This record gives sequence, structure tokens and C-alpha cells, in this order.
Amino acid sequence: MIITFCGHAQISQKEALQSWLRTVTQHLIEQGAVTFYLGGYGEFDNLAASVLREQKKRYPQIELVLVLAYLNDRRDTSSYDRTVYPPLETVPRRFAISHRNRWMVEVSDVVVAYVLHDWGGAATTLRCAKQKAKQIISYCDGVGS
Repeated sequence: MIITFCGHAQISQKEALQSWLRTVTQHLIEQGAVTFYLGGYGEFDNLAASVLREQKKRYPQIELVLVLAYLNDRRDTSSYDRTVYPPLETVPRRFAISHRNRWMVEVSDVVVAYVLHDWGGAATTLRCAKQKAKQIISYCDGVGS
């Protein structure tokens, strides 16, 4: 089972969101999730990766995969198990992240979402997941927003 994440670059209520991510990821791991795709941009992505690194101590079988939007990405990838570069060679650089996000949704079984408003990249990615009829676990559903 492959899990991906979509969320805003800025987050609020970090402690509540972190606790929710711990609960959600533990449940997914117990249900058989092994591979977690992460975008690596923004506060939500970083928080999800941090929670998964904690989970990896308890569940060493899980794999954290950084999905690159740019082939020549020079970020430190040492805290991930591996990286993946989707087929984006022909995509103009300014569209690389949105195309990477769509690819992540397409290859994933479950999308874990922190989307509080209906504009921006996270909202677009969530709409894509809904159109593809992916299983979505939303922070908004969990907190009654």
C-alpha cells in the first residue's frame, strides 16, 4: 500500500496536526502501508516526514520516499530511504511540482490531506485525488472543520 500526503506550505495548530498524523500513520501502517511518498516542500510535508521518521523507529519496515519534482534537485535526501523522479522530463519547470503531485496521487492508494481552503496547490492536488476516487483521509474530517 502506497500513501501520499498533500497539505499547505504553512500550517497552524502544529501540535494537534502532529498528533493526528501520528494516529493516522500508525493506523495505516497497522493496515499494511509500507511505502510513504513525500514531496519535501513546506511545513506540512516536513511535519509528515518527521512523524514518519518517528514511526520508522517502531516500524522499521516502512519506507520514506522523497518524490523529486526536479531531476537536478540538490536537497539533502539522507533522511529518506530513497528518492523517485517521476516521468517529468518534458514538463516545463514551472509546472513540475503540480505534475509531480498528480503523479503521486495516481500511483498512491491513500492520500492523507491537510487542506483548509479551496485554492492553491494542496487544494488542486486534493481535487485530483477526489477525481481519481482515491481513498482520502482528511484532517478537516478528523477535527470536524
